[in-house]
Amino acid sequence: MQHFGINVEILHQGTNLVRMQRRTFLQSSCALAAGALAPRTMAIGARRDAPSELDADVAIVGGGLGGCAAALAAARAGKRVVLTDPFPWLGGQLTSQAVPPDENRWIEEGGAPRSYRALRQHVRDYYVAHYPLSKKARKAEHLNPGGGSVSRLCAEPRAWLAALEGMLAPHVAAGRLTVLLGVEPAMTDIEGDRVRGVTLRRRQGGELDATITARVFLDATENGELLPLSGTEFVTGGEAQARTREPSAPTAARPDNNQAFTWCFAMEFRAGEDHTIDRPASYDTWRDYVPKLSPPWTGKLLSLEATHPITLAPRRFRFAPNGKDGEGPELFRYRQILDPNNFEPGALPHPVTIVNWPQNDYLLGHLLGGRRDRAAHEAAARELSLSLFYWLQTEAPRGGDKQGWKGLRLRGDLLGSTDGLALAPYVRESRRIRAEFTVCEQHVSPESRALETGEAPGDVEATPFPDSVGIGHYRIDLHPTTGGDNYLDVDCLPFQVPLGSLLPVRVENLLPAAKNIGTTHITNGAYRLHPVEWSIGEAAGTLAAFALEKGEPPRAVRAREELLAEYQKRLTDGGMILEW
Repeated sequence: MQHFGINVEILHQGTNLVRMQRRTFLQSSCALAAGALAPRTMAIGARRDAPSELDADVAIVGGGLGGCAAALAAARAGKRVVLTDPFPWLGGQLTSQAVPPDENRWIEEGGAPRSYRALRQHVRDYYVAHYPLSKKARKAEHLNPGGGSVSRLCAEPRAWLAALEGMLAPHVAAGRLTVLLGVEPAMTDIEGDRVRGVTLRRRQGGELDATITARVFLDATENGELLPLSGTEFVTGGEAQARTREPSAPTAARPDNNQAFTWCFAMEFRAGEDHTIDRPASYDTWRDYVPKLSPPWTGKLLSLEATHPITLAPRRFRFAPNGKDGEGPELFRYRQILDPNNFEPGALPHPVTIVNWPQNDYLLGHLLGGRRDRAAHEAAARELSLSLFYWLQTEAPRGGDKQGWKGLRLRGDLLGSTDGLALAPYVRESRRIRAEFTVCEQHVSPESRALETGEAPGDVEATPFPDSVGIGHYRIDLHPTTGGDNYLDVDCLPFQVPLGSLLPVRVENLLPAAKNIGTTHITNGAYRLHPVEWSIGEAAGTLAAFALEKGEPPRAVRAREELLAEYQKRLTDGGMILEW
């Protein structure tokens, strides 16, 4: 396998390289796993003596938002479900990656499925039940514990985790759902165009562990890990304009050109105290690092100046952890997850924020290569984030001749870590399936839609999809890339998620359930956010259960009008929204 992008035609021709006869597959995987401890299971009733072989109706590899939503949907339908994740916490973006939700402006009134809105309400109920909220916060119509401006609901990752586990717990207790944590996919058993089994390995150590057989598999991993393992055709990076007809696409395909990923961290500010960490080993390198981007970046990455995503002009930020006013967008409050003003006086005295800024976007490589390559980039990204934190403590300008904020303190305890950083990197761009239908810029951008329809940009709507399985809305927001592109930030219309984007062109029983659907490098920028990933997962989990009940492959649901209508009714009966 090549270091970065994989030629899908070669991959298709070479599918036999990843195929194994079933007997050989099971013998080899079980022999290697026989002496290993069972995978870590979720603490809400799952067995601790998980066997080395599991069988399920639906196997969901990846426990982020899409994976959790898929598990809920399939389990609600009465299917036996196995859900796995490499990290100790389920929830992906909201929990192990520590990213407060990026959502549409209608989120409180119905801009997401009923189940996603229930998740948000569970988080608010968690604070009402367990925290000493102020009278004003307790009476708020839409409680925002952190008061962050990025979302109407900025909360601690642990609160989101509690809400997710609470939603999953009844299905675990009933024996419909088994959760395995600390494991990732290592190999697959393929027969023809079907996946028959997946063997997992420990993320820490790499030993082979459990083998899962199932009738339908869902890839809800952050990087689309099952796609190359199963021989499923996929793309990475940017497609050529000749292929997609997108106005913003490059002339030639750039499979190595992926959005930056970010290793987030949590920090609080304690005035008058000194919590300066040891100088990171690569601090000098990162302090002097200037991103090589086109159009050019503003200068050094570790700075309070960055490129404006839309205008690409230099933009000066304000960093005021002490809450004092100043000019420019304020960084500390942007993703603040605990605001002392929302609690009784003195109960939670120090504000806490999440750092997911342009200054810790990692641009020197992506996570779609081999394990060693991935580990090297992860380690470097962690060093970048620690270097940014140390720079904020020691060198960040703060007016006059003052530098640094020694009172900044890492809060890894709020993220489940000992080093202050999130458990997992925040991944913006995954491998994406070659789908029966691919969502392109001209389907969702007002300017592109206007060119397609001849209408004025202010009058157009996104392309309507008769096979819609969900809705979403977010700007086409592409962060700087590993290939040297600066921001691409384009307006986007409220859109639908077409069922065709969830169907691989060939493989029969594997479905994407996260950021790996049939979007392009460009439209992924709008379809990758929290409520859309949840909608994708719920649609995929419902589809898996529905197809099993009908005894048909998932693609038949789209191909047959009566099945599609029945499936869409099941979605809407379950609280999905199919059109704006």
